[in-house]
Order: sequence, then structure tokens, then C-alpha cells
Amino acid sequence: MPRREEQREDLLAEATALVERAEFQIAAEPAPVVIGFRRNGAASVYFGQDVAYQFNPANQLRRAFVDNRLFKADRGRLSSLVRIRTENEVQLVRHDLDPTEMDAIVAQIGARIARLRDEILSGRAQVLRQVPESGDVTARIVTWLRQLGDPVEIAHSPRVGN
Repeated sequence: MPRREEQREDLLAEATALVERAEFQIAAEPAPVVIGFRRNGAASVYFGQDVAYQFNPANQLRRAFVDNRLFKADRGRLSSLVRIRTENEVQLVRHDLDPTEMDAIVAQIGARIARLRDEILSGRAQVLRQVPESGDVTARIVTWLRQLGDPVEIAHSPRVGN
């Protein structure tokens, strides 16, 4: 059995938990960006295969994946989990971010979301595909981007339901 994760080939097709989703080409991003919503309104943003931000229905960041680290919300703060592989096991090593580290990651997320928002709101982003094909998923994404706090608020829990 292989000991590595496989790259997803078509994120828009595979992200079936996101009942409404769209794929955009953004000038500043080398890979397409997928933005979508779960049935309960929780949004997720995927910058290609390597960066993901997941929010709860209150638009609070609950999880992120950046630089091969999983970040999760815990009582309004962030912890990072790093996967350490040995010959016999896989360990998840947790690190609770101090205020400086947390401010840095929140600023990084905020800057990337701001660039994305600017590209979409200005009309410079190209919609490549959307699910469902009919309807205006982009309008919902624009509304969500306008409602998202700056700085991004951290959720109480990494769970999708708040």
C-alpha cells in the first residue's frame, strides 16, 4: 500500500459536499480557484491543490491547509497539525499558535482572500465551470466575499456546524 497522498485531478468534480461551487482562473494564481458552499451555507475556498480555507456558516475560519500544515480552530485560536511519517506510523504533531504566529497566518489568509475578492468583484476573474450549471453561483460567491470579515474571524471549533 502506498504511503503518500494522491493529488486530486478535478477538484470541482470531486468536491461534492459543496452543493454549489465554481471554478475561477485568477491572474495572481497559477492554478484554478474553487469556491463553494455546503448545504448549511459553510463556504470553502481551494487555491489549487495546496491551499484550502474552510469556514462555518457564520463565516468564521474553522480549518485551513497551508504549507503542508493543517490549521484548525480551537476556542477562537488556531492550532497547527503536521503529519510526521516514520517507517511504522504516521503521527500528527500539534502546535498551538502563539499570538504572533496566529496574527501572521490570519494576515496571510486575509491578503489572499482580499486579492481573490478584488479579482472577482472587478470582473477580471474568469469563471471556468460551475455546479450546478444553471443558476448564478458567482452571485452567491460575491455576496459571501462581501460579508466575510477582515480580518478573518477564527471559529470556536473546527466543526462545520459552528
